[in-house]
Amino acid sequence: MSKLEKNINSPGSKALQRLLKNKPAIFGMLVIVIAVIIAILGYAITPDSTPNANDQVNEINLKPPGFKIKLLKVRKNKDIEEKSFFSCMLYGAENPYRLVPINEYDINGDTIDLQVYVGKDMPGTAMQLNLADVVYPISVTQQEIVNNSGQLSFYTQGGSPENVLIADLQKDVESNIYERTYHFGTDGLGRCLLSRLLIGIRVSLAVGLLAVLISLTIGIFMGAIAGYFGGRVDDFVMLIINTMWSIPTLLLVFALVLALGRGFWQIFVAIGLTMWVDVARIVRGQVMSLRKVQFVEAANSMGFGHRRIIGRHILPNILGPVMVVAAANFAIAILIEAGLSYLGFGIQPPTPSWGTMLSENYSFLLKSDNPFPAIVPGLAIMVMVLAFNLIGNGFRDALDVKTRL
Repeated sequence: MSKLEKNINSPGSKALQRLLKNKPAIFGMLVIVIAVIIAILGYAITPDSTPNANDQVNEINLKPPGFKIKLLKVRKNKDIEEKSFFSCMLYGAENPYRLVPINEYDINGDTIDLQVYVGKDMPGTAMQLNLADVVYPISVTQQEIVNNSGQLSFYTQGGSPENVLIADLQKDVESNIYERTYHFGTDGLGRCLLSRLLIGIRVSLAVGLLAVLISLTIGIFMGAIAGYFGGRVDDFVMLIINTMWSIPTLLLVFALVLALGRGFWQIFVAIGLTMWVDVARIVRGQVMSLRKVQFVEAANSMGFGHRRIIGRHILPNILGPVMVVAAANFAIAILIEAGLSYLGFGIQPPTPSWGTMLSENYSFLLKSDNPFPAIVPGLAIMVMVLAFNLIGNGFRDALDVKTRL
């Protein structure tokens, strides 16, 4: 038998083939791959690329999906530091303009007259802005009178004098007016719901990943030593496991959050420290069933150390159940984080966690004709948790020795 045939007929290869034939598991993997790509690209693909997607336009709060509006970009009266593409992709960048929703506008000389949008089928509020103040980072009080040559003289935010033709300013202002579509609508503060939903993927994946890594590290260590050594070591570890098991998960997370603080990383650590018990119980049982098999006794007779026997001979053979519980813990971590954020103990505003978005917008389910800001993050949590559960079920079926192609 050739090496290629051996690889094809190996247990790992057969398990992979069974996994690839599991359509629900493939769907779950596809959802997670797309979520990971979105999380990596981050602010590079969001309509609102400001930090935390927190650019508020209060006049257009609670708008339905597909809402369209004309916006005027008015230059903020301060200098905004330019950032690199990768820095913007990871952390976002402050918008150098404030956005003014408008119904109509009329440019007259060195000013622009606006009808600011205040609601559907409403006339709007009148506003007049200086053209230079729209385009440049200056204050209106710093401008000077238009001279006879059709120029406008003013000082920039840094104090440098500028002389610009009014005709050029009018063209620049025209280019600052554009129509924007909010595909998922806006929330109660007039923020782009789609942008906050996409950035919220980062929080969900990050909390799941770090919580699973922490739980696997502690759980595999505790379960392995308990199952391998047995006796008093096993009794001591099981005492800790049973004690942790008796405490309600949310109550334990609350206590850890209060002890560690409500910071971004503290939440992840707190969730991870509550999830290792399941891993330890499964690893303990698997190790106990393997410690008396022939290849482990042969390793003992050859004088191998306990660390090598556990790390190189036992743990690789229990990888399947560990992968299944890791996928399940990933889903549980996402749910716990969402619950904590909903209750105010998790990720703090304005960071766009899905749980925080639910907490901020749940009142609109009954008090508003647009419940979408609360429904969208709830659906996102459901789809993400479902994807990881489908993958966990796929791993379980693929790694089951009783399963046949």
